[in-house]
Amino acid sequence: MSAKFDSYQKRRLQSSYLSVVISIALVLFIVGILGLVLLKSTSVANRVKEKVAITLFIKDKVTQKQIKTFRESLLKEEFTKKAIYTSKERAAKIYSKEIGEDFLEFLGKNPLKNGIDIYLKAAFVTPEKMQEIETRFLKNAFVADVSYDKPLIKLLTKNIQRISFWLFVLSAFCGLVAMILINSSIRLSVYSKRFNIKTMQMVGATKSFIRRPFIWRSIKLGMIGAILSLIGLAVVIYYIDKKIPALALLEDYVSLSVLVGGVLLSAFIITWISTFFATQRFLNLKTDELYY
Repeated sequence: MSAKFDSYQKRRLQSSYLSVVISIALVLFIVGILGLVLLKSTSVANRVKEKVAITLFIKDKVTQKQIKTFRESLLKEEFTKKAIYTSKERAAKIYSKEIGEDFLEFLGKNPLKNGIDIYLKAAFVTPEKMQEIETRFLKNAFVADVSYDKPLIKLLTKNIQRISFWLFVLSAFCGLVAMILINSSIRLSVYSKRFNIKTMQMVGATKSFIRRPFIWRSIKLGMIGAILSLIGLAVVIYYIDKKIPALALLEDYVSLSVLVGGVLLSAFIITWISTFFATQRFLNLKTDELYY
């Protein structure tokens, strides 16, 4: 009879551990998906920003040698992603192709100027910073004028901030839900051991001594759940990369590293905190309160 009861208790305990692992894995999988969306949205936003150019129109008196030196100095600036020089002759050909006729034939001369398109790093593509860059180069002796699409920059910055904010709110909400669900699963697991906790406490064991094995067990279960969620995320990422190669998910090692580290760290922190407070609750209960 005792052997059957022990076997039943063991199966019940294993079932409890399995439910905790599955709960953690599912919740972290969902959080991981949201984390991936948040990380890639930032990456995509930065790519869009880095396609925005600010054009410096060069004065006619500036020589080609001076333009070359000026461009090289621009490449050394902290805000420059790349700088592309376009001669006024090439600009005329491009414009003629766009309008479908050679405007130089009836104008008789080329009114365009040599220009350098500066593609900025994402962090500098904001209305304020681009205004600072414009003001700076308008004072430059080589520059006749500075041009960029101000309404587009304002709209782009506003939309990116709005999308980032709501993605952050959604991720924070899901993170909170994840903590609640994982905490509930771990509390149920610890609840099944409440009599063992009280027995150990009655024979003189300290709270930290009682708590330690529960915390380590929960952390191990959390790591198993995190690994299962990462396997699921790997499958999803591989599938998306095959279907939408433009996102370059498998090539973004930084985002993938942050995602893996975030999932593992979340599993560790949530399980540690949840187990600590769950065991603390039962340690503070009186013996007759354990039955409620």
